[in-house]
Amino acid sequence: MLGAHTIAWADLSIGSGEAWLMLTASRLPRLVAILLTGIGLAVSGVILQQMVQNRFVEPGTSGGLDAAKLGILIALTQIPTAGKIGQMLLALAFCLATSLVYIAIIRRIQFKNTTLVPVIGLMYGGLLSACAEFYAYQYNIMQSMQGWLLGDFSKVVQGQYEVIYLILPIVAVTYLYAHRFTVMGMGEETAKSLGLGYTTTAAMGLMLVAITVSVTVISVGAIYFVGLVIPNLVALHYGDNLRHTLPTVALGGALLLLACDIVGRLLVYPFEVPIGLTAGAIGGAIFLALILRGDQR
Repeated sequence: MLGAHTIAWADLSIGSGEAWLMLTASRLPRLVAILLTGIGLAVSGVILQQMVQNRFVEPGTSGGLDAAKLGILIALTQIPTAGKIGQMLLALAFCLATSLVYIAIIRRIQFKNTTLVPVIGLMYGGLLSACAEFYAYQYNIMQSMQGWLLGDFSKVVQGQYEVIYLILPIVAVTYLYAHRFTVMGMGEETAKSLGLGYTTTAAMGLMLVAITVSVTVISVGAIYFVGLVIPNLVALHYGDNLRHTLPTVALGGALLLLACDIVGRLLVYPFEVPIGLTAGAIGGAIFLALILRGDQR
């Protein structure tokens, strides 16, 4: 019910056409997009953390979001008639390819300090982001890119967001594979000794993450840290059995993003702060706290 245009319950109760149009065409789609995005990012963070065996990894700290941005920019400039589906497919390809490179780097380098893994990911993401910005500069779309790639739900309206429903089957498949992802988190040798097809499961996980990231970026822009803080907080309290914790992770991601959106709409009401900024600030603070806590241990 929050926004520049106020919707009164009294108007809804008497069947006001304007109020119901605003509710069904803008506010409800926005709410659905927020919840699905939070769920998708949190679940993606769990999958990546199990694959890399590091608690400080998520799409934003492994280059996935930046790769998706680069893919969308290339689609916009080189295939302008591709539409959202074409942009999503190119973003998916870039996200999947860069995720494979990142995992190869992590597996090749043996880190004694686990906090170096996300640092490498942030450096890798920074490189990809620089490539995207240079590409946008070459085509004179820098300002446009910064506007529509910053996480923002104000542009979500009926008819422009439905691709985000792809997150629902992704979450369902993740839950079906939850036990396999849990075993994969024990390490490749242990997983294989327990009879797990490690390569197949890892490929499935990467595909699920890439689809989620590409759908999210093309629908609402890049949002960081949701996939990092929620899986960590859930694991601290409930352990690592994804079959039991995945629903809590999904709920936590949805609620965190919803809370960030409400804060962003209230800070400078009737204007709003993009959720990419509020989620980055809140998530970044929790991320720093988790790193400091890990160093103390």
